[in-house]
Amino acid sequence: MAEYEACILGLRLAVDMGVQEILVLGDSDLLVHQIQGEWETRDLKLIPYRQCLHDLCQQFRSVEFRHIPRIYNEIDDALATLASMLHHSYMAYVDHVHIQVHDQHAYCNVVEDEIDGEP
Repeated sequence: MAEYEACILGLRLAVDMGVQEILVLGDSDLLVHQIQGEWETRDLKLIPYRQCLHDLCQQFRSVEFRHIPRIYNEIDDALATLASMLHHSYMAYVDHVHIQVHDQHAYCNVVEDEIDGEP
């Protein structure tokens, strides 16, 4: 459900921004194949989510869903978890999430030089 909620939130934001064509990358085989109609949605809890996603897709000129392996999509898991924690009304404003990608490990970003210039 968290992946569906994150996808719905992302598509709603894209609609609000006036996006006409969108490529949705996700690591959930279930979501991608269900929304493409390749797999049935049997879980009764997921059916409203799938319908909501289907209705949102109708608001775009072009929508493409692609599955990417979870190992390449760590940010998706974090955003899906955050989206599932948000409680918002249909017309609520959601602040943008700013993501910085660094080319080094996070612990390297907090290491400061010593006064003598030596690490």
